[in-house]
Amino acid sequence: MTAHPDPAAPASLRIVVADDQASVREGLVVLLDLLPDIEVVGSAADGEQALQVVAQEHPDAILLDLHMPVLDGIEATRRLTEQHPDVAVVVLTTFADDSSILAALQAGARSYLTKDADRAEIAQALRGAATGLAVLDPAVQATLLAAASGSAKAPPRNLPDGLTQREAEILCLIARGKTNPDIAAELYLSAHTVKSHINRIFAKTGSADRAASIRYARDHDLA
Repeated sequence: MTAHPDPAAPASLRIVVADDQASVREGLVVLLDLLPDIEVVGSAADGEQALQVVAQEHPDAILLDLHMPVLDGIEATRRLTEQHPDVAVVVLTTFADDSSILAALQAGARSYLTKDADRAEIAQALRGAATGLAVLDPAVQATLLAAASGSAKAPPRNLPDGLTQREAEILCLIARGKTNPDIAAELYLSAHTVKSHINRIFAKTGSADRAASIRYARDHDLA
């Protein structure tokens, strides 16, 4: 007997992925396509191709790198916003400096993530952006706050002992006395994801417990 789609089931989120690095682009396509409620309908290696694929496929959202050839991500975002206002632009990039962030948001990007983000976080940002919500990576939030206040300190770009921006953010929250549930709520992460990050932080910093990790954060000017 042939199974028929459930008419009550929500439609899949249709996504385009744009990144000039083939390995990154193809990896994102595979990872996102594994999610039951996301369908990757196209990919692009530069901003110009991204515009063409969006015009052809009419996706719900596009996951876009900033630094691409032919047409960079900022200009591609600006044109996508003008020509396809119903398509949510989610930036995924290695750059978390305030000029890149502000330029992307001013061009019309709804969300901005760094490539430290995991699949669940990227999917959450895509779903949120498609419904009009903005999602900003914690490192991005810290950078914007620092730029706005002129006094707050953004996480350093060159972190010690191989810490990622996300791990540095969580380490800062630990140093501020936040519990795992507090951190999960503040960063919109699952308790399991927070615990995994903390285990990696302890391993990288040689910390046996939270007290040791707090000392490490203060010694390395991360708190």
